[in-house]
Amino acid sequence: MKLLQNLHNYDLLTFDWCLRRRHLQQLTAISRWISKTADGHLYAIAGLALLLSGSYDIFTVVLVAFVTERACYFVLKSHFRRNRPPQAIPGFQSVVQPSDQFSFPSGHTSAAFLAATMVYLFLPDIGWALYPWACTVGVSRVLLGVHFPTDTVAGALLGSSIAIVSFTLLAA
Repeated sequence: MKLLQNLHNYDLLTFDWCLRRRHLQQLTAISRWISKTADGHLYAIAGLALLLSGSYDIFTVVLVAFVTERACYFVLKSHFRRNRPPQAIPGFQSVVQPSDQFSFPSGHTSAAFLAATMVYLFLPDIGWALYPWACTVGVSRVLLGVHFPTDTVAGALLGSSIAIVSFTLLAA
């Protein structure tokens, strides 16, 4: 129990540090844009591109990974039921309205790390370039006030892990 309290206190301190930078309007605008890149549209376009190029085996692995990630994400959200910052911190308001009620883990971050890891596993020469994007997705969710830092760390671990397991079981 003490470990969870220490993690929560760390989250509050880190969250506060991040939000003290939020007053910069350009940072907020950039955070909104980066967060939107992980809303799902680009994933659908990438999947369609895989289908149109005839990469059916890769498409299947990626589809199974995304379905698994989404299922795990929903189970974890409903199990942990962690309040988002606006509900956990009196008087705080986020910049954007989240799509669901709970905070842990970050779905945007999870999907971004799943995508980055899948690209890396299939195309290591260029896949590494998506990790900075995935990291900025996680940071943007904190700066927008809809996640605590550990929500995004958990999302990154969830997405990366599912990508690795899916690739190992289905593509290797």
